[in-house]
Amino acid sequence: MTPTRPNLALGLIVAASLAYSGIAAAQAQNWPTRAVRIINPFPAGGGTDAFARPLASRLNAELGQQVLIENIGGAGGTLGAGTASRAPGDGYTWFMGAVHHTIAESLYRKLSYSLERDFLPVTVAAYVPSMVVIHPSIPVKTIKELIALEKRAPGKINFGSAGVGTTHHMNGELFNVLTGTKLNHIPFKGAGPLTPALISGEVDMAFDGMGTAVPNVRSGRLRALAVTTAKRSDLMPDVPTLMESGVNMDVTTWYALWAIRGTPRPIIDRMYQATVKTMALPEVKKVWDSLGATPGGQSPAEFEKFIKQEIATWAKVVKASGVKVDN
Repeated sequence: MTPTRPNLALGLIVAASLAYSGIAAAQAQNWPTRAVRIINPFPAGGGTDAFARPLASRLNAELGQQVLIENIGGAGGTLGAGTASRAPGDGYTWFMGAVHHTIAESLYRKLSYSLERDFLPVTVAAYVPSMVVIHPSIPVKTIKELIALEKRAPGKINFGSAGVGTTHHMNGELFNVLTGTKLNHIPFKGAGPLTPALISGEVDMAFDGMGTAVPNVRSGRLRALAVTTAKRSDLMPDVPTLMESGVNMDVTTWYALWAIRGTPRPIIDRMYQATVKTMALPEVKKVWDSLGATPGGQSPAEFEKFIKQEIATWAKVVKASGVKVDN
């Protein structure tokens, strides 16, 4: 007997799949028909903003619609991430997250979202070294001098961060683990509020992003001790790396774009193409260079693999530091 019914069922499934693919492709071709928003889970003026806003302003022309940045700060970037995760997956809401969100997966005991379950990777926008900067009132000029000073008076030196679970924070915790120091953590609600606290001496030091740190180092308001990457930054080539300073630490901050789960793949692909094209513009490259950043641009599939690696890597750091957050 010929099994006509299973073949008929299979045919219906294939037909439905093709029909859906056709609808999704048509949606992507027509998308966007109204303004698009990108949720930045940190306050205005921080590292994420430094890349999100120039990117959005050029995407306006590429997509033919206004691209708006909406800042929803709080809880180390997890509040805005949770808000974004609950948005419709229709291509009109996107999420500009960072390495902080791969850290949060193991740092926070409870999250209202899952980075891998609720979001779909698009691409990394920028990779940025962090810089160890200290207020000039602290009498040290090198990492070795910092470690020696801290060990003479354990717990007396504090470091500020853009919030619990950010790279500012976890870089400090990793530094403590690797050097046996006890730098005290002082969290702020984003890199924007952290900067004036550093300049005023309210906090002693920070593992700050190059974009916000460099202008203050050049003006003499802060002193640079080292960069956190394995290679020196072209932006400040005279500043040594932590490895050169005797600390086996190589950490890069990165900022990236995600879609909301449910967003049709053709729309994600179009946003990816538009983002990569925008990052290649000379005026955007100039902004990235001024912030000491390297453009990203890997495919969504490559970015997905990278996310898994980062989540695993930072889980080890969280475990070693013993830091956990109840939320």
